[in-house]
Amino acid sequence: MQRDALKYYGGMWEATAGGSALAGESPLQCATRELFEETGIHADTLTEVGRVVDTERHSAYVEYLCITDCDKNSVKPQEGETSNYRWVDRETLLNMKNDELLTERMQLFIEERSNMD
Repeated sequence: MQRDALKYYGGMWEATAGGSALAGESPLQCATRELFEETGIHADTLTEVGRVVDTERHSAYVEYLCITDCDKNSVKPQEGETSNYRWVDRETLLNMKNDELLTERMQLFIEERSNMD
C-alpha cells in the first residue's frame, strides 16, 4: 500500500495495512479491521508472525500474515490513508530500495522474511 501524499511519510510504500487498536479490541481484531478499512480485503485467516513490545512508547506491535486469494483488482485504497497499491512477488519486495519503503522497522521485517525458507 502506498501512503496518501498528505500523510507523514506520504508516497512511501508499506508491506502492511495497520493502525492502532480501539478500546477493548484484541490485536487480531485490530489487524482484521485495519486490513479491511485500508484495502477492502476481508481476511479469513491471519497468522501472527511477529510481536515487538516497546516499553518506552507503551506500545506493542503485532504483525500478521494474510494469505488471500481475493481478486487482485478488488483492493480499495482508503481515502486519506492510502492512495495506491500494487501486488508484488517476493523477489520484487526484497529488492525494493530503502528510500521507497516506509520505515527501518519495515525494512527489517522484509529482511527477516528474506531469511525464511
